[in-house]
Amino acid sequence: MSSPEFLNAEDAEVPQRAQRNSPVENDFSHEIIGAALEVQKALGTGLLESAYSAAFAMELAEREIGFAQEVAIPGFYKNRPLGVAFRADFIVENSVIVEIKAVDMVTELHRAQLLSYLRMANLKLGLLINFHVFPLVKGVHRLANKL
Repeated sequence: MSSPEFLNAEDAEVPQRAQRNSPVENDFSHEIIGAALEVQKALGTGLLESAYSAAFAMELAEREIGFAQEVAIPGFYKNRPLGVAFRADFIVENSVIVEIKAVDMVTELHRAQLLSYLRMANLKLGLLINFHVFPLVKGVHRLANKL
């Protein structure tokens, strides 16, 4: 796929921001991490992923950051469709996959899954955010595909 066909303006919870010019400016990780920090500040640690996901969606909407939640990503094998390969927790501004966790420790398996998601979605940047870690910045894992 040349562009993520699975996500468009109608799927987004909030209208998309204006396109920016350079690849560095298209990196929304600063805004995403800021939203996650606010969620952890309000909720603390120890809740289920579903609570953090719901609060994170509210925070992104308040900040007018475009996103889609629980996005079905199709898979292909030898150019034949497999159906839904996975569901991304969030795709932010049509460019960043955000996976939410609330676990004691992020493992290599979590990282490998996110890299697979990035490849299948044809996106370059993913954030794995573990709300169980305090401070949250120690629980943020940035992964890049083909950069």
